[in-house]
Amino acid sequence: MQTLLFLIVFPILVACLLLFVKRTTLRYAVVALSALVIGGASIYLLIRYAFEGAVYFAAPSGAIDLAMVAIEMGLALFIVYMGAKFRNYLAIVLAVIQAALVVYLEMTFSGSLHAVNNLFIDQFSIIMALIIGIIGSLIAVYAVRYMETYHRHHPEVRDRQTFFFFVIFAFLAAMFGLVFSNNLLWVFFFWEITTISSFLLIGYSETEEATKNAFRALVMNLLGGVAFVVAIILLAATEPTSGGIELSRVLASGDTAIVLIPAVLIGFAGITKAALMPFSSWLLGAMVAPTPVSALLHSSTMVKAGVYILVRFSPVFAGTFAGFSIGLVGGVTFLVASAIAISQSDAKSVLAYSTIANLGLIAACAGVGTYMLVWAAILLIVFHAVAKSLLFLGTGAIEHRTGSRNIEDMEGLIVRMPKMAVMMFIGIAGMFLAPFGMLISKWAAIEAFVQVPFGLIFIAILAYGSAVTVFFWAKWMGKLVTVTRNTERVEKGFFQEPWAPLYIITGLVIAAVLLFPVISSILIEPYVLAIYGITAHLADTNVAIMLLMMALLLVLPVSFLLFKRTARHLPAYMGGRPATPDLQFAGSLGLTREAQTRNYYLTEYFGEAKLFRPGAAVCIVLILVSWVLAGVAL
Repeated sequence: MQTLLFLIVFPILVACLLLFVKRTTLRYAVVALSALVIGGASIYLLIRYAFEGAVYFAAPSGAIDLAMVAIEMGLALFIVYMGAKFRNYLAIVLAVIQAALVVYLEMTFSGSLHAVNNLFIDQFSIIMALIIGIIGSLIAVYAVRYMETYHRHHPEVRDRQTFFFFVIFAFLAAMFGLVFSNNLLWVFFFWEITTISSFLLIGYSETEEATKNAFRALVMNLLGGVAFVVAIILLAATEPTSGGIELSRVLASGDTAIVLIPAVLIGFAGITKAALMPFSSWLLGAMVAPTPVSALLHSSTMVKAGVYILVRFSPVFAGTFAGFSIGLVGGVTFLVASAIAISQSDAKSVLAYSTIANLGLIAACAGVGTYMLVWAAILLIVFHAVAKSLLFLGTGAIEHRTGSRNIEDMEGLIVRMPKMAVMMFIGIAGMFLAPFGMLISKWAAIEAFVQVPFGLIFIAILAYGSAVTVFFWAKWMGKLVTVTRNTERVEKGFFQEPWAPLYIITGLVIAAVLLFPVISSILIEPYVLAIYGITAHLADTNVAIMLLMMALLLVLPVSFLLFKRTARHLPAYMGGRPATPDLQFAGSLGLTREAQTRNYYLTEYFGEAKLFRPGAAVCIVLILVSWVLAGVAL
C-alpha cells in the first residue's frame, strides 16, 4: 500500500516544489529526477504485484473523505468564478448541479458511503500505472526544454511555466489515484481533478481561442461528472444489493439489472472523458495547447481515464443491449473519425482524429465486453499510449525546428532531420503496420467480434475504418521518407533537442512489439481470467509470424546502410520531359516548372463538414438508446 500512496502523494509534492523553481536547468533536474523516481516506483509495482492478482488495501479514509469533499466544493467555486469571469454560464450551472449532488450524496447516504478497501491493485492497474509513470513522466521531462523554446517562439504568451509544471504533476497524481482507487467516491474525486487539470492546461496561452476550447472541454467533462455522481447516488441507494461504493463489489454483483443503470451512467462519463462522438470536439480544441499537453492528454492521462473506466465496467456491459449500444458509439466514432482524418493536413489534427478513432475502437470492445474483446482493448491501450506519445512529441520537435506542422512541409524530413524522421516512421508504423501492436489488436478484435451476436456490424466498421486508417498514415509516412535534394539539415545535436525522452519512447514502441506476448501472458491474460474465468491469447504460430516480420523490419535499415555508397541518384521522371537534379522541368508553353508532390485529402468527401454532424447525431441517439435499454432491463 505504501507504494500506491507514494505514487499518489509524491507527484503532488513535486508539483508544489516546482511552483518555486524558476530556472530551467534546475527545473530540468527536478523533473528528470522525479520522473526517474516515479518510473522506478511504477516498475517496482510490476515486480511486486504482477503475479498477485487483485490486492486490496484498507487505507484510512475519515479525514481524507472530508478533505476530498472540501476540495470538490473549492473546485466548484473556482469553476463558478471562472465561468462568471468569462461569461460561460453553462459551466456555472453544471458545476452548481454537480456540487449540489455531492452535498446531497454526503448528507443523505452518509451511512452507506463507507468502503472497507479504498485502494487496490491488479494487473490492469499495473498496466495503467506503467503508462502513467513512464510515458507521462517522460512527457514531463520533454516539456522542460520544449516550454523554454515555446516561449521564445511565442513571446506574446505570459510565461507561467511554474504553474504549468505544477498542473502536469498534479495531473499524474490524479491519474494514479484514479487507477488505484476502489472507493468510487475517490475515483470520482480524482476524475474531477483530471477535468480541472485539462481545463487549466488547454487554456495555458490565455488567448481567446484557448480559453474557449478550455471551457468546451470543461463543460463536456462536467456533463460526465454529473452522470458519475448520479450513478454513485443510485449505487448508495441500493447498497445491500449492489455492494455500495466499492468498485470491486459493484463489478462482482450478480444483480446486473440493478447495477446496469449506474454502469451506463459511468459509461457515459467515460464517453465524455474519452472524447468519443459527439464529445470529440473538446479533444480537437485541446490542440491549441502546447504539444506536451496534447501528448499527455492523448497517451497517458485524460482520455485514457475514459477508456479505463469503460474497460473496468465491461463485465457489467457484457451481454446487454445497453452495452451493445455503447459499443456502437465507439464503433461509429472509430469509423467517422478515421474518415475525417483523411482530410486533415495539420499533423496534430491527424493525430487528434486518430486518437479519437482508436479510443472509439477500445470503447467498442469494452461495450460488447466479451473476454476476448477486453483482452484486445487492453492491448490497444498499451500500443496506442506508446506510439501516440512518440508521434505528438516528435511533431512538436519538428514544428519548433522547421516552423510548420503541416504534413506537406514534412517532405524530405529524412534528409533534413534524419533521426526525427526515423522515430516518426517507427511511431506511424506502430499505428498501422504489421507486426506492430495496433494491427495485432485490431485482428484480435475482429476475431472476437465474429463470436458475438450482430458482430458482423462491428467487423464491417473495423474493415472500413482500418482501410481509411491505412490511407492517412501511409501518405504521411511517404512524405517523411521522400528523398529531396538541395535541402538543409536542420537537426541539431543531442543537447539542442530533447532527444532522451524521444529515444526512450521509441525504444518502448519497439519493446512493446517484441515483448507483447510477455505483456499479455503476465498481465493481460491473468486479469481477463480473474474477471471472466477464461482468457484469450494469440496462437504460437501467430506469434512466430509476428517475430519474423519484426526481424525483417529491423533488417531494412541495415540494407540502406549497406547499399548507400553504391546507390545512384536519378532525376525525377516527368512523363518524358527532361528534369534537372533540382527538380526543374520544361513544362507546357515553354515554361520551366518545379516538380512537386502533394497528397490527396479528399475534403469534399471526407471533410469535417460532411461527416461530423451525421456521426455525432448517430452517437447521440445510441447514447440515449443505451439509457432507455438500461432502464428497461431494470
